[in-house]
Amino acid sequence: MSITEHELKIELESIEDPMIGDDIVSLGLINSLSIEDGTANISLAFNAPYSPAEMEIGTEIREVLAENGLEASLQANVSGEMGFDDEVLPRVRNVIAVSSGKGGVGKTTVAANIAAGLEARGAMVGLLDADIHGPNIPRILPVESEPGVSPDENLVPPRSDGVRVMSMGFMMEDDDDPAILRGPMVNKFMMKFLEGVEWGRLDYLIVDLPPGTGDASLNLLQSMPVDGSIIVTTPQEMALDDTRKGINMFQKHDTPIVGVVENMSSFICPSCDDEHELFGDQGEGVEKIVDDFDIPILNRIPMHPDFGADGGTGTVAKDTESDVYDAVDELVANAADRIGEINRQQVADHRGEQARNVVPTETDN
Repeated sequence: MSITEHELKIELESIEDPMIGDDIVSLGLINSLSIEDGTANISLAFNAPYSPAEMEIGTEIREVLAENGLEASLQANVSGEMGFDDEVLPRVRNVIAVSSGKGGVGKTTVAANIAAGLEARGAMVGLLDADIHGPNIPRILPVESEPGVSPDENLVPPRSDGVRVMSMGFMMEDDDDPAILRGPMVNKFMMKFLEGVEWGRLDYLIVDLPPGTGDASLNLLQSMPVDGSIIVTTPQEMALDDTRKGINMFQKHDTPIVGVVENMSSFICPSCDDEHELFGDQGEGVEKIVDDFDIPILNRIPMHPDFGADGGTGTVAKDTESDVYDAVDELVANAADRIGEINRQQVADHRGEQARNVVPTETDN
């Protein structure tokens, strides 16, 4: 006797979201479910491609279907009713800002490695260098060509080993030319990058923000659908103080904090393998921040020549031979998982609110 759709949904209640801690049915993460000719067609409210947690849930669903003699046809879809679709960047699933309270903490290196790491996992990724005054992304991710121009005069991003890259650095004749721009011109360039670039369909657009909490960052938050922010800091007390200011800025604009990355967390001596705290004992440091704001540490990355310390090109995210590859790969996985958690929680909250607002009819009583 074959299982019914209602019975299958009950079976799926055994699968728990590993990040949120409730089952996927109760959370409202199943958009639709049907059984046709021995195949279960399931649409899931997932929006973080190649997130290990979402892939784990998918594997568990397939196992339940197999136990009930069903083939699996799974799709991920988050409809516009949850606010994920927008007139600005409508073909981009997730816009993630990478920021820092101050300069010199490795924000751009982190942004480039997250982009390259997500692309290495199979995602379609774009990287927007929004640090107008210090556009260093092309130094870390050398591109294969100059930006193109579409028939409707939009810019077409060049690629760096698969990652689509757009940067103010492409607009300068010489790498040493300073970007001497006042507020209105900065805003003009930012709007061009947002509205005049043919990004195509992307799973993730990583945006490397200028350091601090100035106009460029505020204008970006007001102009584009930022789904979350990753904040980069070092263990240095001054950097930690500025990190708090950055978190407050995003929270005032209702932008979820994906997590904090502690860069240059230590130095591992290559000759003796001893670990040294370059900034001294900062006490609770980042732990105090994440406790105060209830946000996770995505990972700690040690200072290493492969990870921006030598100012060279390239990323660690695809270099499996690097001593810091594991730490960077874990950072990428944690970031994708956290983005997925934020999206799924928003779906659960939205659908829970919808259910609470349903007006009972006579047939319901």
